[in-house]
Amino acid sequence: MDALTYGEPSKAKKSVLRKIEEQAEELAYLQRKCRELGIPVLIVVEGLSAAGKGTIINQMIQPLDPRGFKVTCIASPSRDEQLRPFLWRFWRRTPSAERMAIFDRSWYRNLLDAQVNDSLGAKDLQKAYSDVRAFERQMRDGGTVIFKFFLEVSKKEQATRLAALQSNPVTAWRVSDAVLQRHAKYREYQEAVESMLQQTDLPDSPWLKVASKNTNQATLKVLSNLVSTLRKRVHEASREVSPDPRPGLSKLPAFSNAPHLSNADLTSQLSKDSYRELLEARQRKIQELHHEVYRLRIPVVLVYEGWDAAGKGGNIRRLTERMDPRGYEVIPVSAPNDLEKAHHYLWRFWTEFPKAGHVTIFDRSWYGRVLVERVEGFCTEAEWKQAYREINEMEENFRHFGTVMAKFWVHVDQEEQLRRFQAREQNPRKQWKLNEEDWRNREKWKPYEDAVNEMFLRTHAPKSPWTLIEGNCKRFARIKALDVVIAAIERGIADKSR
Repeated sequence: MDALTYGEPSKAKKSVLRKIEEQAEELAYLQRKCRELGIPVLIVVEGLSAAGKGTIINQMIQPLDPRGFKVTCIASPSRDEQLRPFLWRFWRRTPSAERMAIFDRSWYRNLLDAQVNDSLGAKDLQKAYSDVRAFERQMRDGGTVIFKFFLEVSKKEQATRLAALQSNPVTAWRVSDAVLQRHAKYREYQEAVESMLQQTDLPDSPWLKVASKNTNQATLKVLSNLVSTLRKRVHEASREVSPDPRPGLSKLPAFSNAPHLSNADLTSQLSKDSYRELLEARQRKIQELHHEVYRLRIPVVLVYEGWDAAGKGGNIRRLTERMDPRGYEVIPVSAPNDLEKAHHYLWRFWTEFPKAGHVTIFDRSWYGRVLVERVEGFCTEAEWKQAYREINEMEENFRHFGTVMAKFWVHVDQEEQLRRFQAREQNPRKQWKLNEEDWRNREKWKPYEDAVNEMFLRTHAPKSPWTLIEGNCKRFARIKALDVVIAAIERGIADKSR
């Protein structure tokens, strides 16, 4: 070889390196624009062992402002993560507006392992892929730009790279027994990958397969895809154009036998003597079931919605009075704070999901999207209509994990609400419970009533149904809610024991 040219890159290689530099500069600019426009970006880098995921990620982030992204390396779930639904740990790591979240491996890794090792049955695997598709669509519909790269490597090239890693004392630790076992099952993993790509290569979150043998070519392909997609999204956001029309809004979910506020019998009463006797028995039963739920590791999610002053707080107190405080938590939900606003609206509820064996009680919930936010105009019509499907999908995800769910609407009529408002006004110890917003919401009773009835129609799913609690008599309402919780937990225990 000519000494003058020894070690110098070829013209073709120089051309690729020059293009990489140009794309990197453009990516840095687009990162700044995404931060300015509040566009969250989620990047998944998948591939078999030694495919070069770390190298590609390193090339990707070199031009970026490190304050605007976070790289997460996904390993096997921790004990805490195993006690929650499969996607919980990924929801917690989804990017806020102005940020990039980069995953070195992702929610797909465990599914590939499960398919190859037969640790999930075919039915459960399909449920998991269904949950993944819903998760990615929700991210996209919430404004997140999703990239999914799969780095391809041949078995021969993989073997060469693994041998090189093993021969170096600095990197030998990376070639664990699990990695070698995956290499031995290369063909099975290839089949699992093809199945994964087939089920999750969707228009709103497509896969890009990248041959990784030539690092420069692979880097250029990844950077070019990032730049072209983000350039389009930045252009749309700058012109205040929605990315694409959201599919499915013309056909909203509808469930038969859904409750309706007009069917509530608010004359139901319960005497004090009967109430004391029933309350004692129900609370004793709840105490027993709470211990059983913990023993069997069954998560329980209870949702309380209802009119202002309907008695949700008193209802929750009677439910928890004899429960072990170490095993439950009550989440009071109010308007989202700045951090919560910067994420998908379901993010703050996913992060509060209980560990298996624990109980979480939501005093108001994700249904604010189709109630307060709808009526008060805090979200668009497309957003609250879209939320019906998203909520159903989230609750279905919970159920796939074996969660016991109960959802209550505590109902009172306008006259009873007025009496309670006036009683709060006259009681110095309860005046804090009443504010101007309560009075203002009362003036919008009919729009809220319409929103509640549609909420029932769209989200009264068979395994997470709504229970209408007649609340004019607080004693009756408390006992009815306790009965529903007891029945739901007993069904969950029976299902677990099968």
